[in-house]
Amino acid sequence: MTLEQFDAVIDVNLRAVFHASQAVADYMVAQHSGVILNASSVVGIYGNFGQTNYAAAKFGVIGFTKTWSRELGPKGVRVNAVAPGFVDTPILATVPEEVLAKMRAQVPLGRLGKPEEIANVYAFLASDEAAYINGAVIEASGGMTL
Repeated sequence: MTLEQFDAVIDVNLRAVFHASQAVADYMVAQHSGVILNASSVVGIYGNFGQTNYAAAKFGVIGFTKTWSRELGPKGVRVNAVAPGFVDTPILATVPEEVLAKMRAQVPLGRLGKPEEIANVYAFLASDEAAYINGAVIEASGGMTL
């Protein structure tokens, strides 16, 4: 992996989280309410062979989430993250079926997640039903890391 490849993934998956959160944090603090939801990954919890840059970025998102939840929680702002596993999105259209079968085999539910299932976790965390959840990283992976 080149330094440029490493930096590109860090920029998209970690620095962008910082910039987006920084853009809204002052407004949320001023109104003493708000929710910042970050996108991590199961790779950010457990690592993955060949994905040093992605794993580092997603681990960083978890550290960011936990730190800002401590810093902003007393100011009325909750910060949480979602860590999806394998999700059936168009990016997988070029993945060979035998590779997809191996991916499904790693998931106790026997299938890939649906985008709306991940979106539902975000919707819950943004809702008032999750008002006491702060600093959490919710894994939505069909149990693939059990």
